[in-house]
Formats: sequence, structure tokens, C-alpha cells
Amino acid sequence: MSITLYSKFRFSCHKGLKCFTRCCRNVNIFLTPYDVLRMKNRTGVQSDEFLKKYTKALVSSSFSLPVVLLKMKDDEDKSCPFLTNGGCSIYEDRPWSCRMYPLDKDIEDDEYKLIVGEDFCLGLKEGKEWIVEDWFEDQGLIPYDTYNQLFNQIVNAESSWGNKVPDKSVIDMFYMTCYNIDKFRGFVFNSSFLNLFEVDEGLKERIRVDDPELLKFGFKWLRFGLLGEKNLLIKESALKKKKK
Repeated sequence: MSITLYSKFRFSCHKGLKCFTRCCRNVNIFLTPYDVLRMKNRTGVQSDEFLKKYTKALVSSSFSLPVVLLKMKDDEDKSCPFLTNGGCSIYEDRPWSCRMYPLDKDIEDDEYKLIVGEDFCLGLKEGKEWIVEDWFEDQGLIPYDTYNQLFNQIVNAESSWGNKVPDKSVIDMFYMTCYNIDKFRGFVFNSSFLNLFEVDEGLKERIRVDDPELLKFGFKWLRFGLLGEKNLLIKESALKKKKK
């Protein structure tokens, strides 16, 4: 049975359930760039420190650009590093996949599915009924989906590259821009970047202090560099210098 935005499902999670926090253990949680941004700001550390302490980067044979996986604790349960006896310690800034639970999205046909059954998640036996669209709003998924769509525009275009595997500099650029937002800010403001590209003063000030705005700008730059979109203007002075 397909699940759409207007389908209904029953679910409620609370401490009274015997399975409470079971879904936070021994699970692979892939983090989106917006996930990493929200989580690193919640923990109050720089991107470098967050990535080193809480994540690991993976590159698969079928996908040559790196993805980031949340690093579970090295304990018997392989539990989430943000899990406490009372639940999630960063609940307001939890990742997209945790907000979606118990649903997942099939990107190819734009439909949804339940990823667990009632034997695993007792919350599915609770009486609270949701419409999928209302669930998204209740769980704060709308801003996540906005940034995820911008990210997916880039990663979904990888198939158009054919068999060409990006070199290390491209992979490093992609990783920095998507996941290491503090390092990317340093790259924009402390390199020759702003001498090369036209960036209006209003945008320049926004990306100097606003991480989501900087991430959005980073996606735009990746589309320029990786996909060849003409969405950024190179300064006339830089073009003249290149000709010389």
C-alpha cells in the first residue's frame, strides 16, 4: 500500500512505551548538510570538531561523493551519542531521519513507507492518528526538506557525469561546502573567492553570520563548479587578469 502526503497513519512515541528509544540504537543515520549544521550549532562546537567527534565520512562504489554517517557510541547497544535516559538531548535539532520516523521517503516515486512494524515500534499501536502532511509540519520537517531539495539537485546530477570519478580536490570541495560550514566560511572570506565572484554586499553580510544562508550559497557554488550552471558571475577584473 502506497503512502502519500494525504495518507493517514497511527503513531505516538512516549516514555511509557517499552520500546522507548529502541530506534536510537544500532542504526545507521545518514546526516544531511542541514542536519550537520543544526546539530553542530546545538552542541556549540565548530564544524571540524563536530565532524571528528560525531561522524564518519563514507564513499561507496556506486556514489563517488562523500556522505556523512552519525557515529554511534562504542557500547553494547551501539546507541546514539545524543541519547540519554530521558530521550534525545538535542531533540529540537535532531536529524531529518529522526523527524521522519516511523516514515521514510522513496525519492524515485515521491511516496512514503513505514520503515518498521508494530512488533518493533509499539508507537504504531497507539491511537493518535496523523495525516502525513500534518506530521511533517508537526515535526518541523519543512525547512529540512527545503535544504535537502537543494542538496539533492547536486547529488542526483552525479549520474550525468558518466564514469568520470571526481578527483580528490573535487571531493574535498564538496565535503567542505556541504558539511564543514565553518571552514567553507573561512574559504569564502579569507581566500581570493570574493575577488573572483560578484557577490552583492547584502548577501555577503548574510553569509558572514548566517549558517543556513551560507549553506544555500554553498549549494549554488557547487552547482556552478560541478554542474556548470551559470548562476554566479565572475568579476570583469578577474576575467581580464586571466586573459593576460
